[in-house]
Amino acid sequence: MSGMMKAIVLDRFGDEFELHEQSVPLPPVGETDVLIRVDVAGIGSWDRVEREGHYDGAFGVPSPFPYILGWDGAGIVADVGAEVTRFARGDRVYAASMPVPRGGFYAEYAVVDEEFVASVPERLTNEQAGVLAWDALTAASGLDVIDARPGDAVMVFGASGGIGHLAVQLAKHRGLRVFAVASGQDGVALVRGLGADLVVDGRQEDVRAAAESFAPGGLDGALVTAGGAAAEQVLRGVKPTGRIAWPHGVNPQPTGDLVERVSFYDGDRSRAALQSLNEVIAATLLTPHVSQVFDAGQIVQAHRALRSHYVGKMALRAPGPREL
Repeated sequence: MSGMMKAIVLDRFGDEFELHEQSVPLPPVGETDVLIRVDVAGIGSWDRVEREGHYDGAFGVPSPFPYILGWDGAGIVADVGAEVTRFARGDRVYAASMPVPRGGFYAEYAVVDEEFVASVPERLTNEQAGVLAWDALTAASGLDVIDARPGDAVMVFGASGGIGHLAVQLAKHRGLRVFAVASGQDGVALVRGLGADLVVDGRQEDVRAAAESFAPGGLDGALVTAGGAAAEQVLRGVKPTGRIAWPHGVNPQPTGDLVERVSFYDGDRSRAALQSLNEVIAATLLTPHVSQVFDAGQIVQAHRALRSHYVGKMALRAPGPREL
């Protein structure tokens, strides 16, 4: 395929008003690539940081303008490279990608190597599939880092966010006892409904006291999706043998001697990781929570919303016509 597509782009880094829709060339499809006609893109909390230019140069190549955000999304396969064997035109797929160097999912089409593409589980909506990939894979990788056994007591700090609410569900699937620190009454309600054994509001309650009551001998591990003083205080209640999983990009960074105890990591987006995730979805009721869906013309409002309180993850309907 060749031609032009609609995309939401940045011509320079800055505030949300730098985001605008324009026509750009369709990304070329390589031998192992899948071209996806995007239906829904995930709006990640990190998109704001990237939009402001804080990732500039972080991927080892210059930032290309016009710059297209969007690390994950879902849609229909529009074309495939000559070496692609697992997907065909018309397949419903979701993927974990990177905006650099070939552009992200805030567009009518996105190109992703076959390795990072998976079929959408039947029971998921387009919106749920669109926000799923990076958050779920990061959550699963964090639990792998913790390497807890069934019955162990683990904490998910930031449990009502995109990564956190999926981590709670994945942890329960692994048979772990989950102490969840959420944000706000709506966050507590969401996470409680997902099966966490104990949920506290990190803004209102004594988290350290609740953790000690939940696990008097200490927590067996923790997954942190929001840094800060409150997180650091309760993390000192993790057993010396317990592991603390901290995704790269979660700020503020831990301080003092706590740094030595933290395992920083990236989410695994390999074919095997996606297959494992789909197997869990097929065997459980694991479901991404989509707090709000924005149309492409509401992109400024969507990025404003990143500065406000919300639970789960937000989604963006791709620009352009809704059908192939």
